[in-house]
Amino acid sequence: MSELRKDPIMKRWVIVASERSLKPYDFPSEGEVATYPCAFCPGQERLTPPEVFSFRKENTGPDQPGWTVRVIPNKFPAVQASDFFYHADSGLFEKMAGVGVHEVIIETPEHYSDLADLPVQHIEKILHTFCQRMEAAEKDPKLKYCLIFKNQGKEAGASIQHPHSQLIAIPVVPKRVEEELEGAREYFYRKKSCVFCDLIREEMTRAERVILVNSDFLVCIPYAARFPYEIWVLPIRHTSSFLTVSLEEIRSLSLVLKKTLQAIKVGLDRAPFNFILHVAPFSRSGENYETYYHWHIEILPALTKIAGFEWGSGFYINPVIPEEAAQNLKNFVPKE
Repeated sequence: MSELRKDPIMKRWVIVASERSLKPYDFPSEGEVATYPCAFCPGQERLTPPEVFSFRKENTGPDQPGWTVRVIPNKFPAVQASDFFYHADSGLFEKMAGVGVHEVIIETPEHYSDLADLPVQHIEKILHTFCQRMEAAEKDPKLKYCLIFKNQGKEAGASIQHPHSQLIAIPVVPKRVEEELEGAREYFYRKKSCVFCDLIREEMTRAERVILVNSDFLVCIPYAARFPYEIWVLPIRHTSSFLTVSLEEIRSLSLVLKKTLQAIKVGLDRAPFNFILHVAPFSRSGENYETYYHWHIEILPALTKIAGFEWGSGFYINPVIPEEAAQNLKNFVPKE
């Protein structure tokens, strides 16, 4: 089993998971031919762990072809479901069992489709799957946080070419999320308002960094974007939990995501990217995150690499002016 270890200086947790070294890698090297079909393709269900959820055609059973979205436990997990749990504090060093949930959401039976290529109705099914699996993870009282993310492209960290995203639920709140919570909490105590809601109003008023907006969602380049063409997708309605999205908002978000990803695909020449869903922690401590936190999606095209200055200082150097990036991407947003 994997193990979580806490850095005594930075207070961040690290997952030590030797099983991850065994995970397959199916991106072809230069001059090689891509592997097809893969374990995620229809007809290869026997090669994966048994599915835990799926959208599928009528009269088709679990672990058979006929699915449109399929969820399986990760065969090489960073954390593992287990009733065995320990949390040890030995002097300077603190650790705990690497319990949790690590699932793969296979987004489509089509091996060579991108998320941007899928019909809006299919993207809705993927988002409904996110909700269903987050809700299932929340039922485990040992777990405190659930992260859903997607690595598209080899340069973005993907090891399997077939379109998929992942869910990892863990017994601690990640440091990156803690920093967001602290900033949002401090702003709320000073201003008596949500910093994300104020940001949405300011961005919509200025319109300098807005890529796309509808009645439910704002898509923009952040004012202090860390990376070229970093994109945030923010719900206009204030809520801290993705599980509160309505059916209408799911439809609206599906359309917004498709248009945004198509703009990245065309405008940035199919750039690889990371897609991260930021939500509030599970409410185990009794803290009311709903008062000050606001769920959102971050899309980070992998156009530059983090190097020595960034690692050493915590600063990011963005070579693209956010306002120019927004105007450029806006030109590639489909009209319909």
